[in-house]
Amino acid sequence: MIHYIENDFLKVGVKEFGAELTSVVSKKSGYEFLWQGNPEIWSGQSPILFPIIGRLINDSYTLDSKVYSLEKHGFARKLPWSLKAKAEDSVSFILTENEQTLKSYPYCFDLIVTFSLEKNSLSVKHTVINKNKRDMYFSLGAHPAFNCEIGDTLVFDENETLDTIKIDLEKSLRLPDTYPVLRNERTITVTKDIFNEDALILKGVKSKRITLESKSSARRVSFDLGNSPYLGIWAKPGAPYVCIEPWCGVNDSRERKADFSQKDGIQKLTPDSEFNFTWKAEFTE
Repeated sequence: MIHYIENDFLKVGVKEFGAELTSVVSKKSGYEFLWQGNPEIWSGQSPILFPIIGRLINDSYTLDSKVYSLEKHGFARKLPWSLKAKAEDSVSFILTENEQTLKSYPYCFDLIVTFSLEKNSLSVKHTVINKNKRDMYFSLGAHPAFNCEIGDTLVFDENETLDTIKIDLEKSLRLPDTYPVLRNERTITVTKDIFNEDALILKGVKSKRITLESKSSARRVSFDLGNSPYLGIWAKPGAPYVCIEPWCGVNDSRERKADFSQKDGIQKLTPDSEFNFTWKAEFTE
């Protein structure tokens, strides 16, 4: 089922399954800003990544001396969520632990995601609640895909000097090598080859926002990164979309950690507390 919210500027659709954003349409022009998930290229649109981001070594991890299995990007994107609240310009969904999740992730949790509109902006707030009497470890990330053309640009709001982490294309793990993306520059151009080595994984971004700018129109998606420690940028090579992915966590490297609590980029949440992460996007034409 798709739930719609709207105001004078935007109409937004969110699927109940996966709480996945599925449409962002301009009321002014009827233009669809969000990738529509062509399965011949990539069927996703805006999956929520939880409780891991990317891939684990052998799709497994150790917690308190017990081994668990989790597939790439975790289970939140592949489960039904429950509608929590709905108004004309906002909607919230909740995912909680169940018998299935406890087999692969032995924590009790609430994950609440709220989509809300203000003028021509969409805000997406994620709240993780630890319902356990012990510390809870997790990663959380967003993965929205926006329609674009080859030659469009991604512009940071500050000059950046950034390297991307190289990825093992067979196992989707981080390698120790990096290569330069920006050198005191602001602009990344989307080319047909830029993602041949998989996603750009950037750490230490100074900018608060990155803007997707069309080369052929005045359309802009100005994206607030929400102070995330990692930023992924990805598309299938040559595809007419780009994903802007703020991450609170990162995929495994080839170095296996002794315990999930030691995983690179992992978030720690104390008992009966909550973690909040929000990204925002402003759509202009």
